[in-house]
This record gives sequence, structure tokens and C-alpha cells, in this order.
Amino acid sequence: MRFTVLGSVGAVVNDHFTAIAGTQQRILLATLLLRAGRLVQSEQLYTELWGDNPPDGVSNALQAHVSRLRRTLRRLGDEGPQPAPSLNIHASGYILDLCPDRVDINVFRDRIARARVAMVDAPLRARSLLDSALSLWQGDPLHDVSSSPMCRSVSLELDEEYLAALECKYELGLRCNEPHSVISELRRMSVTHPWRERLTELLMLALYRCGRQADAMEAYNAARARLVDELGIEPSPQLKRLFRDILNQEPSLNPSPQPINLAS
Repeated sequence: MRFTVLGSVGAVVNDHFTAIAGTQQRILLATLLLRAGRLVQSEQLYTELWGDNPPDGVSNALQAHVSRLRRTLRRLGDEGPQPAPSLNIHASGYILDLCPDRVDINVFRDRIARARVAMVDAPLRARSLLDSALSLWQGDPLHDVSSSPMCRSVSLELDEEYLAALECKYELGLRCNEPHSVISELRRMSVTHPWRERLTELLMLALYRCGRQADAMEAYNAARARLVDELGIEPSPQLKRLFRDILNQEPSLNPSPQPINLAS
């Protein structure tokens, strides 16, 4: 049995995804999954489930939700080769006794970390790890538990991690001397995320390395026009410097073996 939060909150048993019925049941499971193997205080669960308006007898209400989730997990466990994780009560809260690598968010982050290690000496291996990490995404993370403060916060963190991983994937494509392979994706992502100047930088560099200097300069001009017209600001010094380097055909723009910082 595996669990998903990179999309809908649910369980995967025998390669079959099962959604968790009921918003509060999904929030309870998601909160426990995000802290898999660690104690979640009852007070935090009250906040995640009911916000600032907990019901009368909130402790009993939480226990009822926990009992219902236990039954759901046992039923799912009966359908697969692995037993369901136990949901244990402690003096101050609950622990879902689950190995972190059975939750897709932890697998995603582990593969990203391994890609970071591989990037200096094994860029192809790093790109493979990034591809396998990104393939875990099945939609907007935690989108069906957005009323939970913690889930909403983690979702925003994951969005940033996803975009940073994509940027590194494109950068690795350039390092592997495959600029043609990333241009179309970079164009699409630049439209979807117009304020991420890193995407514009990578697009400009990919175009330049494909012998399309004029297109690279046009990409800069289009990005600058958006920034000036809609935000009233100029591009960053880094983006301006890249534009000047492309204009001057600086040798430093040629493929380089320098390591990439995945966290950037």
C-alpha cells in the first residue's frame, strides 16, 4: 500500500488508486501522511479539520474520525499484499506508523536529493532521477484538502519545488548538449509562469545554443516588456547580463561542465 498527496489524497493498492471519501477524512489522512511516523498533536488536528470553529466535544469528534479512518485503512489493507499502517493514539495526539517511502511526497524529495548528488559527475543519471521524480505528480498537490492550513502551506512549498526541479531538468538538457529538446517546454512554461526569470534565461540560452541568436534576443525583449508594462520593473541584473552576453556572442555561453545548484 502506497499513499499519494501529489494530486488527490488517496491510497494505491495493487496499482489501483482509491480516493478517500469525505473532506475531513482526506484532511486527517493527509495531515498524518505529511508527518508519517511522527506525532501529530491533537490540537493541530483540531485546527486542520475545523479551523477556528471546532465543534462541541471536539475530542470525541476527532476520535470518531480516527476510528473511521482506521476502518478505511484496514479495508484497503485487506485488498493488498501489505497490511495497513497502524494509526496509534498517544497521550497528546496520533501517529500513523508508516515508512516515509510509502508516501509519494517523500519519494519525490528523495529522488530530487539524489539528483543533486549525481549532477556534478553524472548529469544523465541526474536527469533520469528528475524525470522519475516529476512523473509522480498527478495534478495539483493536495488540491482536495485545500481548507487545511498545513496542507495549503505544503502545497505552496511543493509548487515551488516542482518548478525548481523542472528548471534543473531543462538546465541539465543544456548541459547534455540537447538544447533543441527543451525549447518547446521552456516556451510553454515561460507563458505559464511569466515572472520566473530563470525560465527566460534558460530559454534564451537554449535558443542561442541552437544558433538562434535573434530569437534569444526577442525572448528577452518580450520578457522585459511584460515586466515593464505589467509590474513596472526592469529585468534582473542577471537576465540583463545574459542578454548582453548573447548580443556579444560571449564564449562563456558555450556548454560548460560546471555543476548546477538544484536548490536555486
